[in-house]
Amino acid sequence: MDIRLDGVSHRYGDQEVLRDIRLSIPAGQILCLVGPSGCGKSTLLRMIGGLERPEAGRVLTAGSPPEGCLNPLTYIFQDFALLPWRTVHGNVSLALEDHRLPKARAEAIIADVLARTRLSDFANALPRQLSGGMKQRVAIARALAVNPAVMLMDEPLSALDSQTRELLMDDLVALWTRRPFTAVYVTHNLAEAVRLGHRIVVLSRRPGQVREVVEIDRPLAERRHDDPELAAVQARLWGIMRDEARAADEELLDV
Repeated sequence: MDIRLDGVSHRYGDQEVLRDIRLSIPAGQILCLVGPSGCGKSTLLRMIGGLERPEAGRVLTAGSPPEGCLNPLTYIFQDFALLPWRTVHGNVSLALEDHRLPKARAEAIIADVLARTRLSDFANALPRQLSGGMKQRVAIARALAVNPAVMLMDEPLSALDSQTRELLMDDLVALWTRRPFTAVYVTHNLAEAVRLGHRIVVLSRRPGQVREVVEIDRPLAERRHDDPELAAVQARLWGIMRDEARAADEELLDV
């Protein structure tokens, strides 16, 4: 399923947040959104997910969801959003409970996504027993359980330490390589963007507008954290947004 943003603009009261966003998100690609603090990245993600309506413009979809899709759009959040009294299995099963699937099918789906996220041996563990990285893998497994057309990822690795972030990026690359999915991935971390994004959209400071779209042709599985070519792309991205990031930071501090 493809997504197209056609002139999306939005404001909260007198504050203009987004202005004339025009983007396409082809099926099977990861699009990363980067930009200064407060530029509207998360607001744009909520509009793609239907949680908010833009004041102007449209969010359009084309094509059909994948076979077996239970939720066309699903979120992965920064704070994991796990129920602490439910096991790993129970947190993943939560995504399926409203769909009234036969028990055997639901159990097969849960077993599949736990295997894909390397959590099969932890099915009976509670969230308090898991590391931050494992908690986020549970959140990813829960999202995969509904076989979404598009995953909406709002800074999913920002609460993790640098080593765990690297491991989770490896996990996401492995998941995408085995079974490509479509994702919109919001991040402040440019290293994440160049590692995971097929296309990287740089938004300006508020009101957020598309400043540049950077495409990376190299396959995800061939990208490494110490790759000099990716480092050059990261430096280019920072060069695009450095001055506006500084201005946005000072603006936020003045509020």
